[in-house]
Amino acid sequence: MISKFSIFVAANGSRKPPQLSLSQHVAPFSLLALLAATAPLMAQPSFEDRSDTLPLHSYEGGWEHFVGGGLVVFDCDGDTLPELLAAGGTSPAMLLHNDGDFRFSPAPFPAITGMTGAYPIDIDGDDYLDLYVLRVGPDQVLQGGPECSFSDVTESWAVPAPDSWTTAFTAWWEGDDLPTLAIGHYVDRADPNGPFEVCDDNALLRPTRLARPASDGPGTAAFGYHATPLTPGFCALSMLAARDARGRPSLRISNDRQYYVRGGSEQMWDIADQRFLTEVDGWQRVALWGMGIASRDLTGDGRDEVMLTSMGDQLLQLAQPDGTYVGAPYGLGTTAHRPYLGDDGRPSTGWHAQFGDVDNDGRADLFIAKGNVDQMPTNAIHDPNNLLMQQPDGTFVEVGDIAGIATTERSRGAALADLDNDGRLDLVVVNRRAPLELYRNITPDTGNWLSIALQQPGGNREAIGATVTVEGPFGPQIQQVTIGGGHGSGQALPLHFGLGTATTTRVTVTWPDGSQSGPLDASANTPLTINRSPQP
Repeated sequence: MISKFSIFVAANGSRKPPQLSLSQHVAPFSLLALLAATAPLMAQPSFEDRSDTLPLHSYEGGWEHFVGGGLVVFDCDGDTLPELLAAGGTSPAMLLHNDGDFRFSPAPFPAITGMTGAYPIDIDGDDYLDLYVLRVGPDQVLQGGPECSFSDVTESWAVPAPDSWTTAFTAWWEGDDLPTLAIGHYVDRADPNGPFEVCDDNALLRPTRLARPASDGPGTAAFGYHATPLTPGFCALSMLAARDARGRPSLRISNDRQYYVRGGSEQMWDIADQRFLTEVDGWQRVALWGMGIASRDLTGDGRDEVMLTSMGDQLLQLAQPDGTYVGAPYGLGTTAHRPYLGDDGRPSTGWHAQFGDVDNDGRADLFIAKGNVDQMPTNAIHDPNNLLMQQPDGTFVEVGDIAGIATTERSRGAALADLDNDGRLDLVVVNRRAPLELYRNITPDTGNWLSIALQQPGGNREAIGATVTVEGPFGPQIQQVTIGGGHGSGQALPLHFGLGTATTTRVTVTWPDGSQSGPLDASANTPLTINRSPQP
């Protein structure tokens, strides 16, 4: 096993991370092309199908499970090897322990059905990852404990759990105590006029401290949550709290157009102002069959681009210097609107999306899980998953078929994650009514890499809301630490950076409160944990 080391740093607030400025996004990435012109080309991505080593598991159910099918990737026993938790719909969810050497075995887990997805989050700040479980029915909150143990604390933590249909989740810390949770709901199943045009309200769950009886001991306290509606709701299928193109913390909500009420669209809610953005703010109205959200700074300017998956076009929104977004041009190669095998010309249906540097060349690539809702005749039935590799000029090229991951099941949730600590991002895919898929990244001659985990004192132990800047081969690589996005699929893993041929790099951390640490010198091919020292 690769050993990891920690760096203890104090926030000094003295340095800003380096930034790469591009004059235009829509004449795309010409500076990146210049920087990459002399870089060696990486090998063709290659994945080994290891699905037959897994126990049989699939995402099952009727129309209430047309959506969902999420996957959780998180290290729940502290051995640096991440476990997998797959939603089962009407079948029980399955926890798979990572036994090492790319082997996974079923592990004890509460018998939960109706699960559409889940997200790992340390709610109580005890250094064990908890789980917010999304369900068709009352949601559940599971408190994590030693050796991947979990107990239902929904009631004892006073988490509101109405009999709703939950399909999206994200969270953020507004202070240094307990997180605020955003819950996205789909169709209101209790409405007799449904399912069309009866989207349920979304909700914000805000924490509150409650006094415990003195018999519990001096200084002890409990906490609970109270819900406030977040309206209007347009059948959310993904939520992500992150800094937007303006540099402000915002809640982005992607909605399913199939069930839009009149006037429905994608939404952006300013967390500080507690209001939805409008055209006056430069927020352009976009209406699509929104399924998933992926966010990544592709240009090094400190502003994340955002991928929205959909039925038909996959919309990549390019962040602009004025804080707005523009749709990526078709020539960028991210539209992925038709199956690329050439045997079905109907539109694709995109679900989970994730950016990740598959070949460690220093450029973020993009995976998109595809699959028909069920038997929808207007859309492709055999719809292969996408693996779009970013080229030196900033465009993306499809390699899913030659990389070995172009299965055509009804895929839903997924994850790009390093499952064996070899520095290469592997792939897991959850399918509707078809077995779970597992792929090991065996790409030869990949570049160097660095993984970075953050820790800080207080309630927000994993520094959600922080930004990490790494000096990459083509300029700065900048990633935010977030919870949410994807399609019902959450991760709690170190950030992964490809470094190309670089053997050393420098790392700068901007902590959630805005203070900074670094730049710190770091060696390639090493898991790095940066521990922030307590403030005086």
